[in-house]
Amino acid sequence: MRNKRYLVLEEGTVFKGYAFGSEKEIVGEIVFNTAMTGYQETLSDPSYTGQIITFTYPLIGNYGINRDDFETLNPSLKGMVIRELCDFPSNFRNKANLHETLKSYDIPGIDGVDTRMLTRIIRKHGVLKAAMINDESKIDETVEMLKTTDLPTDEVAQVSTKTPYVSTGHDYRVVLIDFGKKENIVRELNLRGCDVTVMPYTTTAEEILRVHPDGVMLSNGPGNPEVVTEGIEMIKGILGKVPFFGICLGHQLFSLACGATTFKLKFGHRGANHPVKNLETGKIEITSQNHGYAVDADSIANTDLEITHIALNDGTVEGVKHKTLPAFSVQYHPEASPGPHDPNYLFDEFIELMTNFKERAK
Repeated sequence: MRNKRYLVLEEGTVFKGYAFGSEKEIVGEIVFNTAMTGYQETLSDPSYTGQIITFTYPLIGNYGINRDDFETLNPSLKGMVIRELCDFPSNFRNKANLHETLKSYDIPGIDGVDTRMLTRIIRKHGVLKAAMINDESKIDETVEMLKTTDLPTDEVAQVSTKTPYVSTGHDYRVVLIDFGKKENIVRELNLRGCDVTVMPYTTTAEEILRVHPDGVMLSNGPGNPEVVTEGIEMIKGILGKVPFFGICLGHQLFSLACGATTFKLKFGHRGANHPVKNLETGKIEITSQNHGYAVDADSIANTDLEITHIALNDGTVEGVKHKTLPAFSVQYHPEASPGPHDPNYLFDEFIELMTNFKERAK
């Protein structure tokens, strides 16, 4: 029989459940994800740094964990909340169950929670601070602690690579700025023959241009884009000098660098089923998303950007491009993992952008 564990929200609601994974107690921002599959890629996505993930799909862990589908080697989420934990997964690729995996990374989980009720609370109040504790007698003091606790804002610094490294290819030389990248971005670039140099988020424009890249990718990542001032200044320095493509946090930083503003969404977009309209083609794409901030559509009017994609659920900005320079970005994840492959063509558009830029340079 597993031990009891308690999930405490800052507005006072308490959920009783059962512990799995690590035994430690944690505090973080609680969010929900609506994907039905892909829990391994989700738990290893650096964009969840500092957050407690609630899965709305009720059964998690049923196909286990394998060695190939991690998006980073060191998952940095704070905790996991699920309805029902599968103790005996069944899949030919399975190497470990979810409990064993979270325990090995010192990440606590709680199951037996009414995740539908929890999701409704988050939708009503917005994302909340929450804690996982093991002692029922500490609930009242935990609620008071949560009300006065400030969560860290250095998430990008926690997950970005400290030193550059290369994933070799044979055609285009691409610099990938690591704000908390998913490994599948590197895979998609390698698949198209790109030689990828992954560089820290503190890399300057001068350091990037010194390696003479054919293009620059701005990765996804966690937290508030406005505090990543190093990235904003770097983008200003490379704009127009080299083609670039931004994803998620990279999209927000690109927009900020061009004079737009961002804001925090009430409960964010997190899942593998978000419809997005491509305004240039009129087509609808089903996309994988994971972000808590968005670009303010009204702020784009006074910039050199134009909106290329919008979210059909709430009308928020999902993609922009520069009107005259070779640069574009999207809020969602064209590398998916997990999720549909509808937007995968954007990597091909990036290759075409680099090709055309090189031809003009000649």
